[in-house]
Amino acid sequence: MSTTADRIADLAARRAEVVEIAEKRAVDRQHAKGKLTARERIELLLDPGSFTELDEFARHRCTDFGMADNRPYGDGVVTGYGTVDGRQVCVFAQDFTTLGGSMGEAFGLKVLKVMDLALSIGCPVIGINDSGGARIQEGVVSLAHYAELGMRNVRASGVIPQISLLMGPCAGGAVYSPAITDFTVMVDGTSYMFVTGPEVVSAVTGEQTTLDELGGPAVNSEVSGNAHYVGHDEQDAVGWVQTLLGYLPSNNLDPAPVYAAPHGPEPTERDLRLDSLIPDAENQGYDVTEAIRAVVDDGDYLEVQPEYARNIITALGRVDGHSVGVVANNPLVNAGALDIACSEKAARFVRFCDAFNIPLITFADVPGYLPGVAQERNGIVRHGAKLIYAYAEATVPKITVVLRKAYGGGYAVMGSKHLGADVNLAWPTAEIAVMGAVGAVQILHRKALQGAEDRQALAARLVDEYQRTFSNPYAAAERGYVDRVIQPARTRLEVSTALRLLRNKRTVVPTRKHGNIPL
Repeated sequence: MSTTADRIADLAARRAEVVEIAEKRAVDRQHAKGKLTARERIELLLDPGSFTELDEFARHRCTDFGMADNRPYGDGVVTGYGTVDGRQVCVFAQDFTTLGGSMGEAFGLKVLKVMDLALSIGCPVIGINDSGGARIQEGVVSLAHYAELGMRNVRASGVIPQISLLMGPCAGGAVYSPAITDFTVMVDGTSYMFVTGPEVVSAVTGEQTTLDELGGPAVNSEVSGNAHYVGHDEQDAVGWVQTLLGYLPSNNLDPAPVYAAPHGPEPTERDLRLDSLIPDAENQGYDVTEAIRAVVDDGDYLEVQPEYARNIITALGRVDGHSVGVVANNPLVNAGALDIACSEKAARFVRFCDAFNIPLITFADVPGYLPGVAQERNGIVRHGAKLIYAYAEATVPKITVVLRKAYGGGYAVMGSKHLGADVNLAWPTAEIAVMGAVGAVQILHRKALQGAEDRQALAARLVDEYQRTFSNPYAAAERGYVDRVIQPARTRLEVSTALRLLRNKRTVVPTRKHGNIPL
């Protein structure tokens, strides 16, 4: 005959079995979508066996709306710390299989706790987002913790690297935390990010759209620029983050990891190819990544926002084993002209490198700012000024190499001596002037050309005269605006020498609370 205790034990066992079956079904649904679980993602990211979980037994406080029954441990988020390539990181991973990964009070407190831990010990923090958003049952408490998380992001900005991995939905107030972090990574086919979903957009504006059209990876990486990389699957996205961490210091006071230098003091075959990189035709494009590969160790670099504002390239690499940031105009897209999107892209990258003491190398080949009614009406004056501000504000070692042309405002903003660059180099092919020779001659000698018997011959002579007088690197070098005119094949060696010179650079800046960048 069973006792009351036996019946209670039997009911508890049955209840545990039901919970286990429900959890397995939730995991199966996650896998069916091509998504890993929160714990699987952490295991993929961190070194094997290095993860230590925090607050594993936390539970939500809500007793309304039937949530008091079968309260799950963890409350929809897994938090803790571990290592990536032996270096300490903190991590939180939203668990969509538990309460849809929605944020409530216990969830929020767990995330804030691990953020505070990362800031106190000075290590990167990585957030893995896959959530249904605010937990409706907990009302304003959920919203309060989103705001608290934003406050933590701001306090940590420029102090520790912050990385967001979006591996599922991220909508509403939840999107602003990833937007503040330094890098946002999405996954093709499974993640999306927007403020309001298609149903709300349709109800408010009447526009018909889809999840992908509104906030899919392609839109965020190519159009809005919210995403810094899109992985073709979760493993690829995690691999990109692991590679990224290898270029970064743990915090703004520690140096980035240093590796053995792979090259000697003699030019390599890749170096020598730079002598023929610039085409003879003035308007013909070329692949500026050849110059980047020649300078960075092993020709290896990690491009940031590769699909957004492609007229400028931003990347992390190494020179002599030390991390560097690279900014380069891309002549293959809009001739490398500066516009609103690329100005913001480069400005944010420059400020990130400056915050974490990563030296900057700039490859300039720029015809100036992109003209047009749309650019002017959308604020090219204000947005373009962000790049000037970023370069002028940066105190890290700054080295600029002018490859072919640097005209007008483009010359000034792309790491010129006047914005505080430490070492400015130029190839013999460089043209540094207000504008190109052909256009300048048409303006300066309009009347003479109109009255000439052989207009073409006169124009050719005047263009040649202008180039010899103004648009060559030696005119700028005479005034100290260019420190050295070098053979292209010596670029890596010259950059390496300059970085060694500037390794212990010291800068005194005015005391202030902060500047007022034209946002």
